[in-house]
Amino acid sequence: MLISIVYDSGYGHTARLAEALAGGAREVVDTTVNLIAVADGPIPWDTLEASDAIVFGSPTYNGMLSAKLKQFFEESTKAAWFELKWRDKIAAGFTNSGAQSGDKLNSLVSMALFAAQHGMIWVGLDLLPGNSSSSTASPDDLNRLGSWLGAMAQSNTDEAPEVAPINSDLRTAAYLGKRVAETTRRFCG
Repeated sequence: MLISIVYDSGYGHTARLAEALAGGAREVVDTTVNLIAVADGPIPWDTLEASDAIVFGSPTYNGMLSAKLKQFFEESTKAAWFELKWRDKIAAGFTNSGAQSGDKLNSLVSMALFAAQHGMIWVGLDLLPGNSSSSTASPDDLNRLGSWLGAMAQSNTDEAPEVAPINSDLRTAAYLGKRVAETTRRFCG
């Protein structure tokens, strides 16, 4: 089973999430994961067409996707959309910003809409919101930012990617990666 993670990372924080997500996906037997940083060069469109799942990741800048991931989305029109080459592939998304909210939901909605236009099947988180609803909640909880559409993370802007995002955000991304792989396995039969 092949899962590709297509992402942009302006400062390295979103790349850490991509790596965590890949680690979670690799926990599922016979799963191969490709990390594709859109800033690193030509997009391997054939690999994406051969993938069973494609996960999208982007920092959230000013409440929106990064320009580089948006450019990838636009280029996919010619490479995949006209022939619906990604139809019925599993899709998911993740994002990171400096603010707790940072309007990250808008980035995830944009990714989900993009996937829907390609005929893909979206997988969100099946976790209750962490760090909320009780006095025993903690920032160490999975899904501490309370997202269902995809994995959200927050990185302090004055901290390097080696420090931020925090462990619970990385564990949430890994959880999503494993969930994507398990869901893909069900669809691939």
